[in-house]
Amino acid sequence: MHQHPGSQHTSSLLPRHSPLYHLKKHPGAAAVFGALALFSMVAAFGLQPPSPSTTELIPRPVVEDLALALAHPLDLGNQAYLREEKVQKGDSLANLLNRLGVNDAPALDYIKQTPAAHPIFRQLAPGKLVTASTSDSGELLLLSFPLNNRAENLLIERHGNTFRTREAPLALQSQLEMKSGEIRSSLYGATDDAGIPDAVANQLAEIFGADIDFHRDLRKGDRFTLIYEMYRHQGQSIRSGRILAAELVNAGKVFRAVYFEDPKSSIKGSYYTPEGKSLRKAFLRSPLEFSRITSGFTNARLHPILQQWRAHKGVDYGAPTGTKVRATGDGTVEFIGRQGGYGNLIILRHQGRYSTAYGHLSSFTPQLRKGSRVSQGEHIGNVGATGWATGPHLHYEFRIGGEQVNPLAVQLPGAPSLETAQLLQFRQKTQDLLAQLEMLKQSDMVAFQE
Repeated sequence: MHQHPGSQHTSSLLPRHSPLYHLKKHPGAAAVFGALALFSMVAAFGLQPPSPSTTELIPRPVVEDLALALAHPLDLGNQAYLREEKVQKGDSLANLLNRLGVNDAPALDYIKQTPAAHPIFRQLAPGKLVTASTSDSGELLLLSFPLNNRAENLLIERHGNTFRTREAPLALQSQLEMKSGEIRSSLYGATDDAGIPDAVANQLAEIFGADIDFHRDLRKGDRFTLIYEMYRHQGQSIRSGRILAAELVNAGKVFRAVYFEDPKSSIKGSYYTPEGKSLRKAFLRSPLEFSRITSGFTNARLHPILQQWRAHKGVDYGAPTGTKVRATGDGTVEFIGRQGGYGNLIILRHQGRYSTAYGHLSSFTPQLRKGSRVSQGEHIGNVGATGWATGPHLHYEFRIGGEQVNPLAVQLPGAPSLETAQLLQFRQKTQDLLAQLEMLKQSDMVAFQE
């Protein structure tokens, strides 16, 4: 790490073996070099080749006068110095800039007065590595500030007497993380204890969500083991990537998944069992990500508005108004609009005899029309309280042949498994990941027993 000129180790843009480096470091040497200009001629010695008419073989010295160009004082200009500092607890921006060797009041004023630069004030998290380039007088030339949960830096650049703010992508390095944990109260509690990001916990629920209801089926003592990508910049974690392999033991039953993508296939990468069976189902269990269920599927309940006992042929998900609603399967919009007690309603027609309905929405995704095609997981609308609703929630129905069935209990159709030709490549690409998963699991079991 380069240091500011005020420190013991001074950094220069000139290489140390260059004579100009020593002139810059030792100003007296420049004066000596300039004094050489007083001598316009110097002596050079060489050897005269023997003349053809001469029989002597003894070389004779020859003196020549060589003109030396006049030496001029060198202007090495204003040098740039690079320094890195970690944000410390309780740091203000002024304190951080001071440690970075920045002595530039206009730069600080610019950052304070420019809204595009204000993420710096909101994201001064301890441990974050910030980089500054300064002149030898302390003027800020460039400030590079990593943005939270994004693969981008916020850059403050000097242009003459003005500044400019922009964002630039980070050069990220991918590393594998291997973590495990035990469920004591909830999935998020266990992943927090293991230092696993929430985005990875969400993926875990998505991968096994068609087989496990994470609202009802998790048990104390359930365990999980994960191998996932983590993207870093200068040693700092920037964002998590994809889960590559996972195991979840739920109520004694083992579920395993490994990611595989065939570059020769038009099908996107997906998760499979170690035997090559697809874990992707034709439908997601839930149209919302992690929401508490306020009213389950039942043949008899007291209607909250009509105050009559009626069948409730769907599942209600309590969530704040505006929460995104996703399509649980690939399909086509069969109905979009307002319909009686459902309020704002979307009905999707899926392959075969399947359809799904989403009621009480506050709004629809603008581009959707009757006949529009949607993909599984696509945003189709937002939670609301339209129609017969006492508060914001989503009413979700799963229908087979037009009849409502319990979406939490029905056996969902699965996606096709890998073809025979793909299985060999699948085994070659995933065997190392599965071996690492097994090794991690065994080491954790030994540690747990101890």
